[in-house]
Amino acid sequence: MEMTCRERSLNAASGNYFQHQDEDSLREVIESAQGLIRYYSRLYSGGCNADDIMQVGRLGLMKALHNYDKDKQTSFVTYASHAIIGEIRHYVRKEASFYRPGCIVELQSKVDKVIEDYVKQHGDTPTAAYIAQRLNIREESVKEVMKAGMVSFDEIDTAKIRSLTYESFRLPIEDKLILVQALKKLSAMQQKVIYMLFYHDMTQQQVAEKLGITQKQVSRVKERSVQMLRTDLTEKDISN
Repeated sequence: MEMTCRERSLNAASGNYFQHQDEDSLREVIESAQGLIRYYSRLYSGGCNADDIMQVGRLGLMKALHNYDKDKQTSFVTYASHAIIGEIRHYVRKEASFYRPGCIVELQSKVDKVIEDYVKQHGDTPTAAYIAQRLNIREESVKEVMKAGMVSFDEIDTAKIRSLTYESFRLPIEDKLILVQALKKLSAMQQKVIYMLFYHDMTQQQVAEKLGITQKQVSRVKERSVQMLRTDLTEKDISN
């Protein structure tokens, strides 16, 4: 497999550093890794606080330089990529303080997996187009998905989060987000009942025991909630 210019540059710079261990060779490694760090900083933050996350990425690079075993067959750029990704991902997850729907959390985890697999196989960064294709979403969706958690969900442009193609027996991400938004209009009790019944596959009797109400009350709450959701989703469908 032919190496990219970035791989050759960073691998050569790291080789020079391991040989001389001086400030000039260290500076060369940092400069060679800037593009790599910038890419992962922007990707994992969705463009939010990218400068702060760049610093975190540089910390990952320094850890890679300290811990890398040059006698192993893994190239430095591959090793450094994993270290940079790990440091950035840990920071982003720690700093993510805003609500994220479960379907978005799941999609972010899938982005992680695509990136990890690509780096392991190619030793370089996957493009947003590649990530999107692998996850059956539009390229513009990737940034919005990764931004979730760093900003309020109200600031996410959900209109940009779309599937490329529909898959049989699988609800597309845009419909999942519409459902999430519709659920937020229900009362706290209604949301609990819906989640327990339809997300956790509990029986009405189990829900009743969990919430300290009767099975008949659960049934009434469910019917009312489903009717409200049906009305809300129908109105959205008509408006679109």
